[in-house]
Amino acid sequence: MISLKNKIVFITGATSGIGKSCAYAFAAQGADIIITGRRLNLLNELSSDIKKKYGVKVYSFKLDVRKREEVEWAVNHLPDEWKRINILVNNAGLGRGLNKLYEDDPEGWEEMIDTNLKGLLYVTRYVVPGMVSRKEGHVINIGSIAGHEAYPRGSVYCSTKHAVTAVTKSLRMDLLENNVRVSTVDPGMVETNFSNVRFYGDEERAKNVYKGLDPLTGDDVAEAVIFCATREPRVNINEIIIMPSSQASATVSYRKE
Repeated sequence: MISLKNKIVFITGATSGIGKSCAYAFAAQGADIIITGRRLNLLNELSSDIKKKYGVKVYSFKLDVRKREEVEWAVNHLPDEWKRINILVNNAGLGRGLNKLYEDDPEGWEEMIDTNLKGLLYVTRYVVPGMVSRKEGHVINIGSIAGHEAYPRGSVYCSTKHAVTAVTKSLRMDLLENNVRVSTVDPGMVETNFSNVRFYGDEERAKNVYKGLDPLTGDDVAEAVIFCATREPRVNINEIIIMPSSQASATVSYRKE
């Protein structure tokens, strides 16, 4: 297990859920963290709390990963002390709707494609060259069981996560000679704000997603991310699929009455 002390970790979508859990988990390991998201007030609260609890350095700024020029500017204008990014956690992502394709809202498709796929591509495109020039780094993508199994009413979300799986595999090949590792952590059901966002704020419908079972927490997924990040340099964890004990596949779960 290698030390993460004083490593610089860049986390997207850090204001809630898995991203927030990753921020705390890396800080607990002594890493200095760059946290980004679209809600500046939450970033400021998170930054203050992490500094107080762990005494690490935190650099936070508002970032919409869907906007390529914004991503390019932000990465290229990082303060000098933050430019040497050791680990990139591509976490920003969302689902919108759970409808049959021919009845679905195309605006939701655009949001998922722009965030889950294009946003990941943009951030990777502008962070990874620094890793290549230094011959050191690690990209950890947060995927999904939906990147391995399609399910009904999830055509576009599943497509974006299948694309993340493909990008991860191809990027690993691209970086093989540059000593930059590439991993993906792909969860099943995680109780975060994900379902609330997917159902446009319908809290009752969101709660029913997890009814009768014990889902993963963001902290569970963050532990898997830390596992990937702390392996010896000779070891690359290509992929972790992490599921609740009561979930066997994307569509098969055991729910207590």
